[in-house]
Amino acid sequence: MDQEEKKEEKKKKGFFGRLVEGLTKTRNNIVKGIDNVFSGFSHIDDDFYEEIEEILVMGDLGVHATQQIIENLKQQVKEQHIKEPADCKELLIESIKRQMDVGETAYRFENEQSVVMVIGVNGVGKTTSVGKLAGKLNAQGKKVVLAAADTFRAAAGSQLEEWAKRAGVEMIGGQEGADPAAVVYDAVAAAKARRADVLLCDTAGRLHNKKNLMEELRKINRIIDREYPEAFRETLVVLDGTTGQNALAQAKQFAEVADITGIILTKMDGTAKGGIAVAIQSELGIPVKYIGVGETIDDLQKFDSNDFVNALFDRASERDEEEC
Repeated sequence: MDQEEKKEEKKKKGFFGRLVEGLTKTRNNIVKGIDNVFSGFSHIDDDFYEEIEEILVMGDLGVHATQQIIENLKQQVKEQHIKEPADCKELLIESIKRQMDVGETAYRFENEQSVVMVIGVNGVGKTTSVGKLAGKLNAQGKKVVLAAADTFRAAAGSQLEEWAKRAGVEMIGGQEGADPAAVVYDAVAAAKARRADVLLCDTAGRLHNKKNLMEELRKINRIIDREYPEAFRETLVVLDGTTGQNALAQAKQFAEVADITGIILTKMDGTAKGGIAVAIQSELGIPVKYIGVGETIDDLQKFDSNDFVNALFDRASERDEEEC
């Protein structure tokens, strides 16, 4: 393992530690309840499964995901002739991981000339996520141009400009209230002229008026299709992890107006509703691609379902032992 790999591994372990810490409230909400069921029941019956089901639903894993997890657990218990409730824990953990597996979620846009549209309602950390993502891509040696196309929210442009400076990338913006499609047009021209690897577009997300949002996204997409047809396309929706089922509802609404290819789940540190990551992937089949557990650029990381479930059940020591 060379120095760069060691540095990356150290950074990943650091993020895993923050993830374990950040999921404390979720863990208290879900895992402690599950442990109580395992220790409180002397045998496996319908009441045992119902108790686990209730805890998972209340932990924001969602009805669909929970039903699939329970069905899978029942099947495994039957096939392996398990009688003791305590022997189910590992099976439950593996069942949750399976629910989060939506197949290959390659980050193609990192390796091709691409346009990444980022959408999300006010207050979810959208502009901050765009800035952090720009910083991460720049650190990988990618040439990045930002488009400040959220021209309706006061101070969105100046906020993104600050992030652009911090991330060391160029930003193309417009006046407050300007046509977002015009900003994207200028940004596409700049990205092509500068031979940028990634054009990151911060766009408005006014779900209270879906018709306007749909028309705005349609105009932006038409311009990119016409002016930059060779670019790989990615559309990420930013969701606030602390809002639980509301985040899932938002994801469904955005999926109605845009071709969503991935989720950025923010504010996962300190939320009791971290189970929503399971619900989103299970119910929508849209992968959570990034997860945020803090304010710094390094606190936005690629999402790893295996790490997430291990952190949720605080299996850090087991993971470290496996790596030794």
